[in-house]
Amino acid sequence: MDHSQAPVLEAVAAYHAEGQLPFTPPGHKQGRGADPRLRAVLGEEVFRADVLATGGLDDRTSSGHVLLRAEALMADAVRADHTFFSTCGSSLSVKAAMLAAAGPHEKLVVSRDAHKSVVSGLILAGIRPVWVEPQWDPGLHLAHPPSPASYEAAFEEHPDARGALVTSPTPYGTTGDLAEIVRIGHARDLPVIVDEAWGAHLPFHPDLPTWAMDAGADLCVTSVHKMGAGFEQGSVFHLRGGRITPATLAARADLLGTTSPSVLLYAGLDGWRRQMVEQGAELLDRALTLASQVRATVEGIDGLHVHGRDDFCGPGRGHDLDPLQVFVDVSGLGVSGYQAADWLRAHHRINLHVSDHRRISAQFTHADDAGTADRLVGALRDLSRRAGRTEGLERDHRQVAVPAPERLRLEQAMLPRDAFFGPVESVPSEAAAGRVVAEMLTPYPPGIPAALPGERLDEAVVRYLRTGVAAGMVVPDAADGSLGTIRVVADS
Repeated sequence: MDHSQAPVLEAVAAYHAEGQLPFTPPGHKQGRGADPRLRAVLGEEVFRADVLATGGLDDRTSSGHVLLRAEALMADAVRADHTFFSTCGSSLSVKAAMLAAAGPHEKLVVSRDAHKSVVSGLILAGIRPVWVEPQWDPGLHLAHPPSPASYEAAFEEHPDARGALVTSPTPYGTTGDLAEIVRIGHARDLPVIVDEAWGAHLPFHPDLPTWAMDAGADLCVTSVHKMGAGFEQGSVFHLRGGRITPATLAARADLLGTTSPSVLLYAGLDGWRRQMVEQGAELLDRALTLASQVRATVEGIDGLHVHGRDDFCGPGRGHDLDPLQVFVDVSGLGVSGYQAADWLRAHHRINLHVSDHRRISAQFTHADDAGTADRLVGALRDLSRRAGRTEGLERDHRQVAVPAPERLRLEQAMLPRDAFFGPVESVPSEAAAGRVVAEMLTPYPPGIPAALPGERLDEAVVRYLRTGVAAGMVVPDAADGSLGTIRVVADS
């Protein structure tokens, strides 16, 4: 296909060249009605590009097939059979993907390190999860994708399962053995869905982990805004084979999606695809080289350790690693990742991605260069010098009580949907152990629930969350963010 085309961008340009006049939404009418103070911050072009998708970007009947042509080009670029654009983020896309594989009360094999959006999908659809355990690293206190053997065992125990969902890469940059997991699912003629939100860039460079479509997955969901260059909420579904049909996926996406999609987000997806096809290998070459240099430099800073393949990959750990996710262990400085992240933002205006009880992470993409890398390295050197000797970086005595891996796994006492929508009550957190939780309790980022509706809380997980919040952890989906109280299923 001719990837020099960008159907959405070309249609936006034509809209202005033709002098189209809207008597339709959006009501700001190309920015003419927007507050000048708003335009001064966001710029005129944002409003000019914000046009109606049908009856604006395309005509009333979509006879120009603008979106369909852009989606076909994206599918060709990443070796998929079909691609669907979404402007509601991968949090919605993954729900639609789950609904395309299983319905109410049907079983879906799901990795327990799934993002909270997957749990939301279970709640909305009434799907019965068959959990497979991630590979826990008890020394580093983090999870890697489950092993293929775990999926094999789940399918053997639950032959009525309708498919599987894998999270790969994880927020920590490690991937599962997708090809083997897909082989296991396909041996039973079952679809394998990959939540590949962090993998938009993977199809475009051979030195990156295997892309889900290349591994044979039936359906994957990707957030182009994460590791690509799309706008926030720009997401895509990629589909291959016939185990899930395009019509089924389109119907499920239509059930959940908006009828007012953002052309701005469509344009971001379309323009990024063209950029990656034409320049992706070269751009990612530079990004990989830069990330490698940063890794080596930061590893030499006192008190800091950069996690690499030796830490994250191998038996019982991840299958592969995305080197553009640079994770730095700061525990050698005597501070937590929460402290380090807050101090770097306050004093160096640097915003990091994942921060946990002992780590921070810097996400590199093709947009980074020597200037951004040098600024990060300089800030980390300053962090090393000042740790333990300056306000905000006092030696942290608020230890997070991270349980042993076997204590993190809670009993699934009820379906997530039944617990979430059933009668609930709030109890003091010190009285919550033994009760069935009715809300998600999710340290964020990375957004993997420590407890989800229907699971029976125990003392170890409650203590982990309470000590985490006291040390700086954020649990945004809890009704009481301080975790003074927890919503549980009401006693009958």
